[in-house]
Amino acid sequence: MLLVTRKGNEDGEALLRRFNKMVLSDGVLQEARRRRAFISNREKQRQAERRAQRRRQREAMKRSRRR
Repeated sequence: MLLVTRKGNEDGEALLRRFNKMVLSDGVLQEARRRRAFISNREKQRQAERRAQRRRQREAMKRSRRR
């Protein structure tokens, strides 16, 4: 659980900005989106394979640009 305490004479908007920054960096929203629906193990494998394929393609493009 994230906890944000007020620092000195910090106003509410700055406190909220700091909280939002912590939520983004901690990955709370990404975790909630990921858990929104059940994903079977096979689907997780497919997603991982697709991510790996895209990563390999990007790396190949970077290598071909260097030449």
